[in-house]
Amino acid sequence: MRKVVIYTQESCSPCTAEKLWLKDNGIEFEERNIRENPTYLDEIVELGASATPATLIEDENGSQVVLGFDQEKLSEILGL
Repeated sequence: MRKVVIYTQESCSPCTAEKLWLKDNGIEFEERNIRENPTYLDEIVELGASATPATLIEDENGSQVVLGFDQEKLSEILGL
């Protein structure tokens, strides 16, 4: 089972673009707004990200982090 978590914040146009792209490709995801929950900010820092979006993808092979809206890398990891 795959889990996709995208860390976002308001006024982040790449965040909006990535969420639309994920929806358009039928990928379910959990959105975590780092401005609404300080715990999410701590999590994104632990992932090594300094900006949004940051996407955590977990599956049976482990977990991977995609920094920024990198369509090519996301497509590769998600098998699109």
